[in-house]
Amino acid sequence: MPSEHQEDLFERQLGNALRDAGDTFDTDRSALAAAGQARGRRLRLRRRATVVGSAAAIAPVGMGGALVVPWSDGGGQQSVGSGRTTTAPASSATSEPNALPAEEVLKIFKSLLPEGKFSQEVAGGTDSYPSYSSLVYDDGQGPAAMGLTLNRVEPGSAEARSITTCPDKALAPYDSCTTTKLVGGSTLMLIQGYEYPDRREETKQWRAELVTSHGQHIGLTEWNAPAQKGEPVSRPEPPLSTAELKAFVTASQWSPVIAVIPQELNSTPPDGPDTTTPTLTTLIGLLPKDVEVVTRGTDYTYLVVDDGKGKSYVQVDVQPGMKDVEDELFGPDAETLDDGTKVVTRESSGDKGVSGTVMWTADTIRTDGLRVVVSAFNAADQHSAPGRETPALTKQELREIALSPKWVQPMGR
Repeated sequence: MPSEHQEDLFERQLGNALRDAGDTFDTDRSALAAAGQARGRRLRLRRRATVVGSAAAIAPVGMGGALVVPWSDGGGQQSVGSGRTTTAPASSATSEPNALPAEEVLKIFKSLLPEGKFSQEVAGGTDSYPSYSSLVYDDGQGPAAMGLTLNRVEPGSAEARSITTCPDKALAPYDSCTTTKLVGGSTLMLIQGYEYPDRREETKQWRAELVTSHGQHIGLTEWNAPAQKGEPVSRPEPPLSTAELKAFVTASQWSPVIAVIPQELNSTPPDGPDTTTPTLTTLIGLLPKDVEVVTRGTDYTYLVVDDGKGKSYVQVDVQPGMKDVEDELFGPDAETLDDGTKVVTRESSGDKGVSGTVMWTADTIRTDGLRVVVSAFNAADQHSAPGRETPALTKQELREIALSPKWVQPMGR
């Protein structure tokens, strides 16, 4: 799989739903997006195998004979639209003698779907890691794009958990989402959501994500349009119900497929301790006294605050080790303080589909590479209409929060 595509997948994963939330922002206001891109590049260099915790991010969120899944699984995905059957390029995986050819994976993929017509097929074999396949399926009620992911993740890691954890509704709204523990230790997430969190188009995105106790991942994503993006909807809903999505990812046919994905490629160590709580605790401690915390993020470092004039969404990103990309992130407009810290404040529009949204950001980097970015919106979340004229925190308050020495302590620096 091309490295550019892997980078895109990794960046979109920062959330599973930030995978989706990113679609709602203009590129010229992406202080946090720039952070994700830069950090993503460096993290990928450190990790031997590129793993996408949320295959759901790019072909995210989910028939055949269902069963209790005591075997391993896999996951991945690819956008639809080539118009012919092709083999997805292999990633940095080592080819295995007994690997399943792309055509065989695609054959199983199609055999587990109800009778219908197939087009725009893109196949990925198990010699690539992750394995991505996609097609357009038409059961007679309209063409629908579908993406299949087969992958391995570290059992018990934060990445493994994130794949089957329902996203935070403040970042990625959906109609329904459930996470279920199956007999044998597998975890299944079924979600019915939308391609665009702001609902600027009626493209629905449903998916099933299964991760076994051995870290094997199978994901299936479907849309009610012939492409993930850029095509009008072709049917009211995606073709498979949640029951059919579950049956697809738990089908016994995947057992031998996942078994031949090279185990040694899964060499990524378990994720470190979650820093969300100390980060939010620090942010709360730095808020002005007249601001009340209404909501705390569970999967992401954000707060919803209210100063008596309406709710305001506030997010923070603390990134150690950013010195190597400092010049990319801080241009001539950055102010350099006496201690060498660089700081810049930005004002930009918010969600593409929501008029009047304002985002204020304070972006800082210390001489040791510790970057702290704090942003505030004049809305209660990233995709709703603004409920106030300006964010609850002023630009000066955001600057003071980002420059606080307290950020050094919770990160163990």
